[in-house]
Amino acid sequence: MLSSHRTAESSQSVVGLRGQLLFVLASLFALTLLLSLLRAALLAFNWELAAESGWAQLGEAFFNGLRFDLRVVIIAGAPLILSFFSVTLMQRRGLQCAWLTFAAVLLSLLGVVELNFYREFHQRLNALVFQYLQEDPATVLRMLWYGFPVVRLLLALAALSFAMFRLFRWLDRHTRVTPTANSTRLTQRGALIARLGVLILMLLSSTVLARGTLRQGPPLRWGDAFTTDSMFANQLGLTPALTLYAAAKAQYSSHRDNAWLDLMPTQQATAITRQLLLGPHDQLVEPELAPVRRDYLPPSDGTLPIRNVVVILMESFAGYYTGALGSPLEITPEFDKLSEQGLLFTRYFSNGTHTHQGMFATMACFPNVPGFEYLMQEPEGGHQFSGLPQLLGARDFNDLYVYNGDFAWDNQRGFFGNQGMTRFIGRNEYVNPVVSDPTWGVSDQDMFDRAVTELRAMPSDKPFYALLQTLSNHTPYALPSPLPVADVTGQGNYANEHLSAMRYSDWALGRFFEQIRNEPYYAETLFVIVGDHGFGTPQQLTDLDLLRFHVPLLLIAPGMTERFGERNAIVGSQVDIVPTIMGRLGGKLRHQCWGRDLLSLPADDPGLAIIKPSGGGQTVGIIRADQVVIQPRGEPAKAYRYQLGADPRAIAEPDVPHLNDWQLQLEAYVQTATQALLNDQVGVEVAKSQAVTADPASAR
Repeated sequence: MLSSHRTAESSQSVVGLRGQLLFVLASLFALTLLLSLLRAALLAFNWELAAESGWAQLGEAFFNGLRFDLRVVIIAGAPLILSFFSVTLMQRRGLQCAWLTFAAVLLSLLGVVELNFYREFHQRLNALVFQYLQEDPATVLRMLWYGFPVVRLLLALAALSFAMFRLFRWLDRHTRVTPTANSTRLTQRGALIARLGVLILMLLSSTVLARGTLRQGPPLRWGDAFTTDSMFANQLGLTPALTLYAAAKAQYSSHRDNAWLDLMPTQQATAITRQLLLGPHDQLVEPELAPVRRDYLPPSDGTLPIRNVVVILMESFAGYYTGALGSPLEITPEFDKLSEQGLLFTRYFSNGTHTHQGMFATMACFPNVPGFEYLMQEPEGGHQFSGLPQLLGARDFNDLYVYNGDFAWDNQRGFFGNQGMTRFIGRNEYVNPVVSDPTWGVSDQDMFDRAVTELRAMPSDKPFYALLQTLSNHTPYALPSPLPVADVTGQGNYANEHLSAMRYSDWALGRFFEQIRNEPYYAETLFVIVGDHGFGTPQQLTDLDLLRFHVPLLLIAPGMTERFGERNAIVGSQVDIVPTIMGRLGGKLRHQCWGRDLLSLPADDPGLAIIKPSGGGQTVGIIRADQVVIQPRGEPAKAYRYQLGADPRAIAEPDVPHLNDWQLQLEAYVQTATQALLNDQVGVEVAKSQAVTADPASAR
């Protein structure tokens, strides 16, 4: 009797606007709670890995994780949010519960699978999942069955899924209302306005939550979870649904199809690449596991009496407008004076035409290749690269990264933190700056002033390396008013503004050196000053716009000019910076840089640069001596003879004897680098995923 009464009551109940709103909010909260519980399970399951993480770091990880979880919850709850569009859709509670249960099962599956995945690889779900799916199914299944508690995990998944199903049905019953004789009803028009109002509010709030951040620019990225000194806590802040989606998107998107793969047999491509990169002081190691991993012993007469390294990455510091490289416009008087104190490379090129490409090429020693222009933001950006943080971190150097802007931009904190950097000074760490621009941050003089303070405070018991990155020479320009330098005139409105900013950056650079010249560390430090890329010039040399790549590279250190001279016309690019630095420090070194020590090449070697413009295209170029070969993917290659300096020019050369050889070298280099990136074969050591993939049974 009681049961029939409840059935009748349920059949008469309806879903009103208030009830639907309560159901949607409660259901989304339940999904959020589920994801938090799964994160707690991951922490408990891998508790030994959290031994070095403090409670504050773990708390920060859960807070970061909540931001990522809300993105997933909003996506999963989209059908419920859209149900406010129609009364009929609001009444479809059965379908809504079914969808919520499916989402909960899927999220629970990822969370349960990840418990052992993280313990094995110390990474959240990533492209290795798809790599396993492509392996022998029988071997993989055996590995899973014998290596992991499959039955217990499946039981846990079933129990969790059933509990979530029951919870959604309970929420369904308790958010319905039974109409009474005294119920007031809105007019049809009023009900429509109320529903649309709720829908609009839900869409607006969902958009904010789905972005995961209130900052301008890009939404939440994986690097936003890397906010602590604990790698475990940083990884804990991620969400498997998003990491796996990013990996799938990267793995199966069209830019992988367009990448320079399978142009020639892998062995042939690897052999050609090794011929390009390995010199007389290199010894190839682990050739079956990595294409260019080698031991490098620099010549003893090439080392310098240095202890520290400071890399200064200058925003948009174009070689075309640099006085020391031939410009008559007097834009860079401070750099020109500094160039008289060090070694200036006159044929030096950025690997790409945007800052993020200059950052990972310069510091991680990996080139800009088609399909991976935004490497720092992609899943492969989580690999361990053979860059300065890895190599000097292994030698127990302290580190420092000082920047004008927000480290969330281009995923800088996430990328460099993952590589081993720990000390970040960004826009939020400045007090009373001269300029505080709402778009980018503080001015270059603020950045350099803070660098002076931070470098002075570095402990003297250890060597250090630092990355100082300017930003004022980027539109919209963060410049003080009035400028401490004269405005540039006579070059056109756009060029005048840009060149005035460049002149200001140059002034700030000179001021920095004046401030540190008498510091104790100065006489034992190698300073590397390099442009991240150039910018538009009156001339466009070749299809690649070669002047956008031409940047100065200046090395200042004790004994530098006495040993290596004041100018060097060898061709180089940003991937050569790390091995060149390590060559001056000396000592045997194992690395896998995609460049070379420019100061220990054979006398007859003209140098090498592989460059690629931004924009997602497939065109790349190879530069040697005064010639460049440009190869658009699937089209005939073009060769030019170029000239830099005050009168830059490029002349097409239709009949070049070595064109085919250069084209083959270019294709081999790009193919090998791309394949190494996809296979996680770019680090100093063997990636654990490689060893497991090579022998799945070893994971048991």
